[in-house]
Amino acid sequence: MKPAGLEFFGRRALGSAALASMALLAGCEQDGRLSNNSRHYVPISAQMEALMAEKGMNSRQPILLRAYKKESELEVWKMTASGEYQLLKTFPMCRWSGQLGPKKTEGDRQVPEGFYAITPAQLNPNSSFYLSFNVGYPNTYDKQFGRTGSHIMVHGACSSRGCFSMTDEQIAEIYALTREAFGGGQKAVQLQSLPFRMTPDNLAKYRADDNMPFWKNLKEGADHFEVTKREPQVNVCNKRYVFDTASNDSAACSTTPASEAVASAVRQKNAQDEQKVAALVQGGVKAVKRVYQDGDQHHSFKYTPYASVAPNTSAVPQGTSRVAAVSQPDALDHGAVEVPHDMAKGLDRKALIKRAAELKTRELEPAPVAAPKVNAVANAPAPKDMPKASATALVATEAPKKDEPAFYRRWIGSLGGLSANSEGASEVAPQAVEAPLPPKAPRR
Repeated sequence: MKPAGLEFFGRRALGSAALASMALLAGCEQDGRLSNNSRHYVPISAQMEALMAEKGMNSRQPILLRAYKKESELEVWKMTASGEYQLLKTFPMCRWSGQLGPKKTEGDRQVPEGFYAITPAQLNPNSSFYLSFNVGYPNTYDKQFGRTGSHIMVHGACSSRGCFSMTDEQIAEIYALTREAFGGGQKAVQLQSLPFRMTPDNLAKYRADDNMPFWKNLKEGADHFEVTKREPQVNVCNKRYVFDTASNDSAACSTTPASEAVASAVRQKNAQDEQKVAALVQGGVKAVKRVYQDGDQHHSFKYTPYASVAPNTSAVPQGTSRVAAVSQPDALDHGAVEVPHDMAKGLDRKALIKRAAELKTRELEPAPVAAPKVNAVANAPAPKDMPKASATALVATEAPKKDEPAFYRRWIGSLGGLSANSEGASEVAPQAVEAPLPPKAPRR
């Protein structure tokens, strides 16, 4: 929990932080970066070119993205000459907001989960967050549930209000890889947004979560990819995702598999995973609810300036957009808390966050300290010839030290990193790119 004084400071700083964000937005095109007209052509770095060459890939081959909220990672996969995808690089995610689970309404700060398609029209070189692209939320599945929201992006600036936020350097690399794949002829890039890696460990721990039926539906698509290393064809039938069916016509609502061999391999993988989950549960793995104050970031960014990015923070890394008041940096201090399922049952989102904060605060409280031990000779009469001061010195007098909670030490003396602002700069809709895409080249 935040000390009362810091919470009061955050409220008083709210107005000035918002004004600072607006000023920074107004001047973001004068920050020494590429202009809007040329930013679209940000080059792939020499390091990435070397990595692709090492893996036998080239920039024009199709790509596929996989995002994991719990692990705070975004993977870029690239198609090889065999037609199968191979992992190119895993990027640590600098920030995401909300909780595990799908996005349902505008303003809920949730990062969506599901299967999304990114087309060339969704690239946005005019982003307030340096570069971005729209993930395509809400998709057909979301619309069948009446879900609302817009402008859900993968962008820079390390600040999120429902988006996948990377550093500026990372988004430049991911944007360039996406642009070049389109230039090579790819029609749409698939983004698989998952709550966590679909491992038996995670499935066992979160088995009682209300979202588990939905997550198991997502796992079907993830398993299709794991088994084949090919992009699964996604459709929606009766409010469920279906994958690799004989008909991709949404009106037909077909659940007949296009390949029985693939369907059989997917079923076999799922059965093996379920056996492992059952063994873990039998072995004592407890059901928990994972709760965040407001999302998370990859552990490699913890306790770095990227963990406290705010418009008025002087320690922001060079090259960061500095449009970060939307992210509630102080929400990272508690980290994730796994609340036992029996304690989480029946609680709404606000009550869950409060319960998690109470548990975390209790965890950070120092353990009771036993009374200082007294030297045994202190209870015995001092020798007659010993000076009084020396006799007193026989008693141990050093007081125990009280450890401050880590999050308190982190922020004390750095109040600029605290913000009570849950609003701030928001992303703009993608604008048409005047410059044409690079000419298509034959695939090699």
